[in-house]
Amino acid sequence: MSLSNDIILSPFFLAERGISMRKWLIHFNNQKEIYMSIGPNQIVTIHFTIKDKKGAVVDSTEGQEPYSFLSLSQQMLPKIEEILDRMEVGSKTTTVLPPEDGYGEYQEDKVMVTPRSGFPKGVELKEGMTFLTMREGYETPVTIKRVDADDITIDFNHPLAGETLSFDIELLDVRDATPEELEDDGCHEHSCGCGH
Repeated sequence: MSLSNDIILSPFFLAERGISMRKWLIHFNNQKEIYMSIGPNQIVTIHFTIKDKKGAVVDSTEGQEPYSFLSLSQQMLPKIEEILDRMEVGSKTTTVLPPEDGYGEYQEDKVMVTPRSGFPKGVELKEGMTFLTMREGYETPVTIKRVDADDITIDFNHPLAGETLSFDIELLDVRDATPEELEDDGCHEHSCGCGH
């Protein structure tokens, strides 16, 4: 497998397992009622913290601007959207998601070996680095698992694949998206998704 001409390296994404979970791609009105039924084309704004089974924080908006996403547009995990749909604006909840409701089970067939020549010259490659590559027409995050003289082992699994995760969520606002937001898929402040 060669990734030549497909690799998109960005300093923002080159991190040794420290990339924000919001950078993976994942599924995720001004009404006056206390309970909001979140329909399509609405901007949902939340604060969230994601923890692994040991309680370590793997991603969070704590101390940052809240995260906004366009509803029903594959920007948020479907199970999280279901939970948000039952929440009051201003309320908080904690939920635990198994891998099948989170970032999926770890799949060995998503680990591949590709020639080093498929990567841009002059870039120092290290285990744990994450970068973006175009796959089936979509930007897909990939993690380097091993660096050899001629080959690079890469992993297309989400870094949290196979993990049971705890999500602390606070629903801040639900409103209709503007035409401009619909054009750019409603991505604001943070990149799309608890894990795009």
